[in-house]
Amino acid sequence: MSEKKDLQDCVEELRRERAQCSFDVEELTNIFDGGKELTARRREIEHLICSDPAFKDEVPPEYLSHEDLYTNEVRKVTHLMRKLAEHNIPLREASITQVHSVLRDGNPLIVHTSMFANALASLANPKQQQQWVPLAEKNRIIGTYAQTEIGHGTFVRGLETTAIFDPETKEFVLHSPTITSTKWWPGGLGKTANAAIVMAQLYTQGKCYGPHPFFVQLRDFDTHHSLPGVILGEIGPRLGINSQDNGYLRFDHYRIPRTNMLMRHSQVLEDGSYVKPIHNKLSYGTMVWTRVAIVHSCSKKLACAVTIATRYSAVRHQSELVPGKPEPQILEYQTQQYKLLPHIASVFAILFSASSVLRMQRNVAASISKGNVELLPELHILSCAMKALSSQDSTQGIETCRLACGGHGYIASSGLPSLYTSTTCTITYEGENTVLLLQVARYLIKSYRAGLEGLPVLPSVMYLTAPSAMHQSPPLSNQALIEAFRISSANLVKETESRLCRQFNLEQNFHYAWNRCSVALVHCAELHSRYYMCEKFLSTVESIRASDRVRSVLQDLCRLYLIHHITLNQGHFLRSGTLSGVDLSTLEEEMYELLAKLRPQAVPLVDAFDFRDELLGSTLGAWDGRVYERLYEEAQKSPLNKTDVSKAYHKYLQPLMKSNL
Repeated sequence: MSEKKDLQDCVEELRRERAQCSFDVEELTNIFDGGKELTARRREIEHLICSDPAFKDEVPPEYLSHEDLYTNEVRKVTHLMRKLAEHNIPLREASITQVHSVLRDGNPLIVHTSMFANALASLANPKQQQQWVPLAEKNRIIGTYAQTEIGHGTFVRGLETTAIFDPETKEFVLHSPTITSTKWWPGGLGKTANAAIVMAQLYTQGKCYGPHPFFVQLRDFDTHHSLPGVILGEIGPRLGINSQDNGYLRFDHYRIPRTNMLMRHSQVLEDGSYVKPIHNKLSYGTMVWTRVAIVHSCSKKLACAVTIATRYSAVRHQSELVPGKPEPQILEYQTQQYKLLPHIASVFAILFSASSVLRMQRNVAASISKGNVELLPELHILSCAMKALSSQDSTQGIETCRLACGGHGYIASSGLPSLYTSTTCTITYEGENTVLLLQVARYLIKSYRAGLEGLPVLPSVMYLTAPSAMHQSPPLSNQALIEAFRISSANLVKETESRLCRQFNLEQNFHYAWNRCSVALVHCAELHSRYYMCEKFLSTVESIRASDRVRSVLQDLCRLYLIHHITLNQGHFLRSGTLSGVDLSTLEEEMYELLAKLRPQAVPLVDAFDFRDELLGSTLGAWDGRVYERLYEEAQKSPLNKTDVSKAYHKYLQPLMKSNL
């Protein structure tokens, strides 16, 4: 664990759970972190931050006003950045930790240190980087990424903000021509940022060239007042993450130099002529990076939730499993195991998939630097698929964990509500999931047709027209199950492509036909994405360097993950003929056996995620298991408990009680 802990300090139930562990928890922690050295470094950074009293909240964030919440988080995040700088810890290195969890309800600078910084790195040319990157690194410039508008989000081509080149002054004129062209949602835009990367429709020489990125100063760098022609504000309370000042932005014929157009991939020359990029998707780099980061974040958020719910389930006793016997731990109930154990497996599935996409991203970036963009479309589609699937799985998993904790999961101090609200937003930002899945489906249909015609297709979709290898593996083995996913995914794409052709013959319009098949197309993309995640989970477990005991528990988790998702999608496997009804019944029985087998390892498994109590932030999920004491202690912090009789009694209740209504 992060700090040496004495089992005598935890409740009896958790002592028993930890005593029956069959594997080396520390070894699994190293795998979760990506290596022994990374574990050590993570713990070092987390100890540095968590030992600083400046990060402790005197008043729980839930009791603060909107303005006080924002101010408190700005205080903490600026202190965090100074602390990291004092100890020469780069932000990228800090990202391997959970230190940002000290910011309970969002980070007003997260877009500045992530999307803004990466946009400059991937979209600005070397001269522009020399001009702006040092200022951003020193926080002289605090930026955000302004793409989404109140009227358009995922459909980037529909953006309405305009950037019209004026050849006489060599400037772009930024303008918001409609209410729907108002930039809406960017984190940090409301009150924090003084600059932004703005996506706007580029017009030059009377022609529109589509959305392009521009570096735009929004506020005076000294006074922080918004500049003339710039209208800024905060959009108001959201479901969660309310300390992150999501904002709105409008331009009134606001002029910026021509050289503020980010020109790494395309440019406008002084005479107004447009130089197009070598590939029309090169500007996707920032979005791809962000989606990969979302996938990794989803695995950590789900790991937090399942840690809380599993520890609580080991401490909580309820009802009678056997009449007349003592109330058992709720983790003894098979229904509780079914709620939690597949999500422990899902943490690793998402994490290993994120690592795979990250490796591809690095390879593609290296190829692009050499002028090779061949794999860029595959990376774009893969990042869409994994972002959609991981955000969906983690959001549903966190909500399942909350429900698994009964009424106590509804209490803010459980940590589960904030985990949910900070994760469910990933379903819509950086690409709404349904839209992303339809992009994946379009790629699948296109690749399937190309494969039928004998044209070359990229590696991740070669399977769509490849021959079956179903009978080359032992029946119901892991490889056979992966092959069942592969064939079922290919079969669903084939069926949907045929349906699309039939619909086109009826409609005589591809777009109408596509819409009438869109539900089936989303299912194609989901099954393809699940196949990829399953395959990466299994291949990672099979190749990982680990002791026999750690490998064994990972194999059990992987097997549970495969079977769980087969049982949830039985129709696909029956339709493809890859699994029979008897096969599915056999697998379902095995799933229940795996739940029983993994049940004694549940608490050690979540211990391996190694979350410090300060960063987990939960009354239900602390390492020592003192659930009821922590709940009671947290209740004492309510401002309503400062007095025995509330002001509301004298002002409203007493008059009502004494009236003759």
